[in-house]
Amino acid sequence: MMRTWKQIALLGICFLPLCGIAQSNETNPPNWYNLDYEADGVRGISTEKAYELLTGKKSTPVVVGVLDGGIDYNHEDLKDVIWTNPKEVASNGEDDDNNGYIDDLHGWNFIGNADGENVQYDNLEVTRLIRLYEPKYISVLPSTPLREEERREFVAYQRMISDYTTKLDQANFGNLNYGRLKEEIDAIAQSLSKDVKDITKVDIDTFKPKTDRQKLAIRMTKRELSDTKSFEDFYKELEEGVDYYQAQVDYHLNKSFDSRHIVGDNYENADERFYGNADIKGPDADHGTHVAGIIGAKRHNGIGIDGIADNVKIMGVRIVPDGDERDKDVANGIRYAVDNGAKVINMSFGKGYVYNKKTVDEAIKYAEQKDVLLVHAAGNDAKDNDLIKNYPMKYYTDSLDAVTGEASNWITVGATSSGLDGDLLAEFSNYGYRSVDVFAPGVKINSTMPESAYKEQNGTSMAAPVVSGLATILRSYYPELTAKEVKDIILKSVTKVDEKVKIRVDGSTKKVYLDEISVSGGIVNAKTAIEEADRYVQEKK
Repeated sequence: MMRTWKQIALLGICFLPLCGIAQSNETNPPNWYNLDYEADGVRGISTEKAYELLTGKKSTPVVVGVLDGGIDYNHEDLKDVIWTNPKEVASNGEDDDNNGYIDDLHGWNFIGNADGENVQYDNLEVTRLIRLYEPKYISVLPSTPLREEERREFVAYQRMISDYTTKLDQANFGNLNYGRLKEEIDAIAQSLSKDVKDITKVDIDTFKPKTDRQKLAIRMTKRELSDTKSFEDFYKELEEGVDYYQAQVDYHLNKSFDSRHIVGDNYENADERFYGNADIKGPDADHGTHVAGIIGAKRHNGIGIDGIADNVKIMGVRIVPDGDERDKDVANGIRYAVDNGAKVINMSFGKGYVYNKKTVDEAIKYAEQKDVLLVHAAGNDAKDNDLIKNYPMKYYTDSLDAVTGEASNWITVGATSSGLDGDLLAEFSNYGYRSVDVFAPGVKINSTMPESAYKEQNGTSMAAPVVSGLATILRSYYPELTAKEVKDIILKSVTKVDEKVKIRVDGSTKKVYLDEISVSGGIVNAKTAIEEADRYVQEKK
């Protein structure tokens, strides 16, 4: 699960990050991530400059599998670029192309059932693992004699319990305090005889609080309001915070909650492939719709935004609930996209624990054999992925978690902002000298939302589709390039930045260069990638 959120003072007690992401106060031009630093003054990826180099060149359509939480395929800016299965007849209840998936017209949903029911909420993986190991280890003491394998499991279980307890304490704290703040704001609205949506900054500035809690609520609200943020925007974010923490308590960290029965599969059978339904939108398509728009929202149609790729077909593969994705679904999502023609797969999700890494590794190897590029978000915890693991990952491992190889078709993406110097690296972005390959814009990214809406979002979830869009351009205009060659070109053509950025290490701030915290040491650049691809193809002839 990779959610985007912000930090906000909770009733004056402390700052508690919802998802490791703080909103930026930067004012960016529309579609800034497509712009050029020299021409436009912002550190986009020079998409428009790249297309100037591609003028007159032919392209072929590239299918991109978006493994996510759902896509609004009827969005005004996406409906023309949604993949349609050419061999499937819509809604006839039959598997016309004999691929095992009935009516998969625009993709497939692995977290639903044949009756049309869908999973919306699920646990975090750590919750599921504790539920699995608790009956075996809850009464075990550190001094209890155990076999070597059991000892490893017990040590891992203890670490999980520590992590889980911290998360649960934060969730309960956030749930209580966000709820209280919303209650105070609602009470203030009632005392003003106004609907909350009608409250203005003037109302907040002139309101005379009668209690200490009202004083605190007004102070917190004033702190959040600015010239660019209305009270309505603040209140929407507050509601999102309430919903987020409520979901943490009720579902993500609730050991008694398990939604897998809805799917109806044999969950322990990792080889099971054919389950789910054809509903690629699902009950919450915000995240996936936003990701899809970054990759390929229809360019130059006079509405909405311009995605990065201009000859793309977006395939929806729904595998991510409100909670952590499951490894079986991740593996099946990759295989489905590969088998149905995807040449690029975007994976803007991740988690700190893994249940069946072998199954995911086998699917990654399958994509590698089939020449499909996988692009994965680095994560939003401001952590070093070399030290703190983020799954899925490009490293193949054995049963003892020892690295046995690395996928050649994999790019891990961190996030940058439009800021300069220390503010260039998104403050939430994970990084890693070996484990994070490149950086791409991931702050205040405006893209598509369900019901033909648009919204700015932050996260490495937004940076990954920027790279997927670039990879799609390369695979579209240079179809002779392999997935590995596309990866190599993207990494080789990054913009190197001679500025130190800020990272958080052990509770303090440290300044480093991008080449100290990534493989490539730079930000992806579409223009130089096209130039590099031209050179590569000429040399290859």
